[in-house]
Amino acid sequence: MDGRYQGYHMNEDEARKLVVESGLRLVREGLVSRTWGNISVRLDNQSFLITPSGISYEGMKPENIVRVFMADLRAEGPYKPSSERALHQEIYREKPEIRAIIHTHQTAASAVSAARKSIEGLTGEMLKIIGPHVHTAPYALPGTKKLARSAAVAIKGSSAVLLANHGAVCVGRTMDEAFRVSSVLEELFTETVKTAAAKMSGNDQVTEDRVLALYLELRTGRNGHDQRTA
Repeated sequence: MDGRYQGYHMNEDEARKLVVESGLRLVREGLVSRTWGNISVRLDNQSFLITPSGISYEGMKPENIVRVFMADLRAEGPYKPSSERALHQEIYREKPEIRAIIHTHQTAASAVSAARKSIEGLTGEMLKIIGPHVHTAPYALPGTKKLARSAAVAIKGSSAVLLANHGAVCVGRTMDEAFRVSSVLEELFTETVKTAAAKMSGNDQVTEDRVLALYLELRTGRNGHDQRTA
């Protein structure tokens, strides 16, 4: 790979609207809360658009979306870009075929990321949509180059990666494709967490509430102190 996007250039006005609409979709589908998570769309080989820092998805407008330059992460305009812009930069460099990235805090995938687990040997429809595996990148502080680089390495050969204690990143050639990856990822890890919870409780019938409870247990830790990083 030469790190160059091989697709067509997206109209910037349309791309800004797409990012705003996708932010509302994240909230609507329960993949994030408040201002957590982030979304980007690649414009061309030199730049991408990303959600701003500190603005709610419900209040976000196209003019709030920030253009970031790939070479040096310089931001254009008055708004501060997401603190995870380096994460998007590194993944776009690693995957020249993709055009959209979403970083979510979806429940089941976040539970598995908190447990720092990876899954190998995906088959069938999941293999087609996600790839053969979903790895968890080693823990690193949010917004750091270390996190960005480790995520870019861990997502090789897949359309999704988990960030230890920090949710999931899903990518696609289109935004719809990235959301499809996110949906299938949640299906996969809901079953994974249900299986783990069943083994822990001795009960084969584990509810969605139990999945959420296990997620909170994993995120909080045995000592009761919150271990969340973002």
